[in-house]
This record gives sequence, C-alpha cells and structure tokens, in this order.
Amino acid sequence: MMRQYIGSLLIGLTLVGSASACVARVRVYDEPRGDYHRWDGGEERAYRAYLAERRREYVEFRRLNKRDQEEYWEWRHGHPDRR
Repeated sequence: MMRQYIGSLLIGLTLVGSASACVARVRVYDEPRGDYHRWDGGEERAYRAYLAERRREYVEFRRLNKRDQEEYWEWRHGHPDRR
C-alpha cells in the first residue's frame, strides 16, 4: 500500500515538473522588432496590465490578430519590467 502511494506521488510530481518546464520554454516572436520574448508569469502580468490600461477583455495573446499582437509589443517595449 505504501509503495503504491509513493509510486503515485512520484509520477504526479514528474508530470507537474514536466508541465512547468514546458511553460517556461514558450517563446513568442515579435515580428516588427525581430526578437523573441519568453511568455512566462511576468509577460502574462504585463499583458494583463496592457489590457486593463486599454479597458479590454482578456483574450489569449496567441488568439489576437497580427495587428493587435504588434500593438501589444509596441506597448511592451515602452514598459520594461521593473525588477
């Protein structure tokens, strides 16, 4: 019984670790500037701040049309992270 519990726990932790590693590898191309941005928690917060500033409803970035994505990157380059 204990062996099954530990085995299940290890499998669960492995899956969680794999999923978080995939999220950290997401890169988004900023075509007008020709560079890539890592889409992580910080970028998601910046994107939500951008939407709030413009009083827009949340839409996944990847679902935006090209013009709206370019508008976001223009805004983003003018609002760097404060770390």
